[in-house]
Amino acid sequence: MGPKILFLDIETAPNIAYVWGLFDQNISHEHLETSSYILCWSAKWNYESEITYASIQKDKPKEMLCKIHRLLDEADIIVHYNGTKFDIPTLNKEFIKHKFAPPAPYKQVDLLRVCRQVFRFESNKMDAVLKSLNLGEKVKHRGFSLWTGCMKGDKKCWQEMERYNRHDVKALAWLYKEILPWITQHPNVAIYYNHPACTNCGSIKVVKRGKQAALTIWYQRYQCQACGHWFKGKERVKG
Repeated sequence: MGPKILFLDIETAPNIAYVWGLFDQNISHEHLETSSYILCWSAKWNYESEITYASIQKDKPKEMLCKIHRLLDEADIIVHYNGTKFDIPTLNKEFIKHKFAPPAPYKQVDLLRVCRQVFRFESNKMDAVLKSLNLGEKVKHRGFSLWTGCMKGDKKCWQEMERYNRHDVKALAWLYKEILPWITQHPNVAIYYNHPACTNCGSIKVVKRGKQAALTIWYQRYQCQACGHWFKGKERVKG
């Protein structure tokens, strides 16, 4: 039984504030009329096609949050795009405001960080990366008015938002599979198995490919034949 990997994406309403100008404004919290909040979220488990979606259109905010809190509580690894700075802290803010306890600890894989650290795409926007790798593209939408329309309860906007949010999670899974062998700081999934396996994808189809040096010790080096990831084994070898 391998780790439970959850793909996650949230959409939020913008802050609403009183301002005197439109350029280079320094907004105080005292100027806020309404703080940002979660409109909806989508999530899916690795190797499963079903996408779970919830929104404040269909549920009360706490009920919507309860559903994603339950999924986070089950997950071993969360995969997102810029979720380290945005999705997860935003969810945590909503959780504590609604008196939730923290979900069970989990590891995170932020694909935006991977793209910035490992590659040099012309743009690190998710849509640009998807197009660059021929993985499709994000769903086109009407722009900022989609978010304000949802805030006003427009049914057509909510339908468009659901399609947009669901597709983001589907595209996230495509991108994860494509760049998985390149992720050097992926949580070690091999520990979930009772046999030698790739540290990134868990496949047993691995072959010995030379040696890898630590500070003073040489280790056996492997390459996964399923995803292509390189990793070192636990056994020491002579230099």
